[in-house]
Amino acid sequence: MKKIGNWTQIFHNCPEFRSFFQQDANGNESCRISELAQLKEFLKYLYIKHYLVKPFLELKDYPLVENRELLPSFEADAYEHKSLPAFSLVAFDRQISYFKEIFQFDILHPKNEPRQLSLPQEGSYFNLQTNLPTNLSVVLGRIAKKQHEAFRAKFARQDITDITLFPELLPYLAEMDRAQVLARGRDGHFYLAGVYASFPSDLDAEIKRFGLRIGKFRVDDDESYEYNRLFVYQYLMELYGFPIVSERRTSAALFARRLHKIGERFLIFVLGQSDRCLTVISNLGGHSLYPKVEKFALVQVDPDQADAINSLEQRNLFLDRERRAVILHVTYHQHKFNPDNIRQERALSVDKQEVLHPLTGEVFAYNIIKDNTNFFLRLNDIVRGEYYGRTVFKRTEVVENTDTEEKRLKFLYAWLSKHQVRIVGYSDEFFGNIAKVLDNYLLAPENYPAFESLRELHQEVWAKFNYIEQARKVRLLEDISRRSLKGERIGYGRMLEEAIALLKELKFEISNYFEPLVCHMIGLMEKMLNDRYLIKNYIQPQDTEITAYGAEIRRNYKKLVGLLDDFRAVRKARGDSAAKNNGQGSSGGAI
Repeated sequence: MKKIGNWTQIFHNCPEFRSFFQQDANGNESCRISELAQLKEFLKYLYIKHYLVKPFLELKDYPLVENRELLPSFEADAYEHKSLPAFSLVAFDRQISYFKEIFQFDILHPKNEPRQLSLPQEGSYFNLQTNLPTNLSVVLGRIAKKQHEAFRAKFARQDITDITLFPELLPYLAEMDRAQVLARGRDGHFYLAGVYASFPSDLDAEIKRFGLRIGKFRVDDDESYEYNRLFVYQYLMELYGFPIVSERRTSAALFARRLHKIGERFLIFVLGQSDRCLTVISNLGGHSLYPKVEKFALVQVDPDQADAINSLEQRNLFLDRERRAVILHVTYHQHKFNPDNIRQERALSVDKQEVLHPLTGEVFAYNIIKDNTNFFLRLNDIVRGEYYGRTVFKRTEVVENTDTEEKRLKFLYAWLSKHQVRIVGYSDEFFGNIAKVLDNYLLAPENYPAFESLRELHQEVWAKFNYIEQARKVRLLEDISRRSLKGERIGYGRMLEEAIALLKELKFEISNYFEPLVCHMIGLMEKMLNDRYLIKNYIQPQDTEITAYGAEIRRNYKKLVGLLDDFRAVRKARGDSAAKNNGQGSSGGAI
């Protein structure tokens, strides 16, 4: 299949999608959904078809999503694509109680829902037999006037809350700035319960509560708040699948957090014009710490992934073979914040990747966005100036391509920043290849004249790489402190020997001083020195009570105490130096 011809063909042969619609004896089609998991699948197919594939086929230059954009940590958006649709939706696995709901929206009522309305000023009651005029006027009040005539002609005599009509309503709902609401009706089936919903976003309180809980903030401590606020904000947002971005996605993330906390069963769907990703946040009754995060996007497969391209072509999985466009589904796994892990920034990681067949909806497992070969080739392309694409440098500047040394350095800084947590965990062999590429570029004599005029930027890239090098050693120290080394269980004697050797290496690298790493090293050393078994069996006994092995452990214990004192002294000296310079310099960066 070279290219899908018409967006209406999408999922046309998908048994699961077709199963939602049934025809009566007169040929009239209806849809009834009574399970939240079914609703999730129904909406997934609809939104991919109408809000992803349809614009892709209708727009000549649809901006396909690059592989790296779906890899955490997520980058700030480079562009806002005004011609693309955007929306948000929440679905509840219960009936709506309008007054008790914790968010604002315009309510809609099913056609046959009996109601009594009280008019206190007249002291009378009446039965409202039909809600169609009310529902129609609610939606008309929220869409553009130019659409009113077409909307009336199409839906004036229909129950627009019926989920059967939902696909036909999508072009109008997409024009609204705010969210759609689905809920379970009295008959047990889902229906369109509201429009123009505003998700509550108590951002300030959530950031402060979360920061206090993970130990990044202290009550009434302005300095710890200022220093760590951005980290906490970014980590909190990424747990729900987003960078620090638009109000639509921020409020969706925080609303999902709030609903999950109070035990709701819910779905939230969000599509941004900038990220072009359909993000699904759901809680279908599990007891996990966070709701599940998934993304669907039209992704361009990298040309270097030859094996994957051949397989995708054989299975007719391309929407467009020439552009190598596929429908990719990525499921993520959230990580509970662990202050004892050097990779603290790791809020989210990729759990599963699937490519959807555009006609049948069948799913196939592929490694599209985590291919290590592609990862390494991308780095080579950047340093050679052969990478064509865009990145966001320091959250503010969009950099296009790598045709100058300045752009290459900015790309490298952004690349190292994005993949920092991932690189810290790579094998020594793979990291060695990365280091070789960077050394050959950053230390090449022929590049010195250009780097001289870009000295500050060049140093920033070096500092970022040096941080990663040191963080890898600190990660190894973490394993050693747990008496584990490359998957092997080690004894206390080996633990101290390996720790001392590693810390001596790090001591010589301390000219590139990174406050978070030094603090973490000090904490790990204190943990090893305060081990109760170690103290009880090797440190507290008299000299005459221990063996030669115990004496060796005691000598190494004293060496580790000396190294701890050295690192504490360095930290104090750096802190005093920073204080003299009005707090500038050492906090979190290299000197």
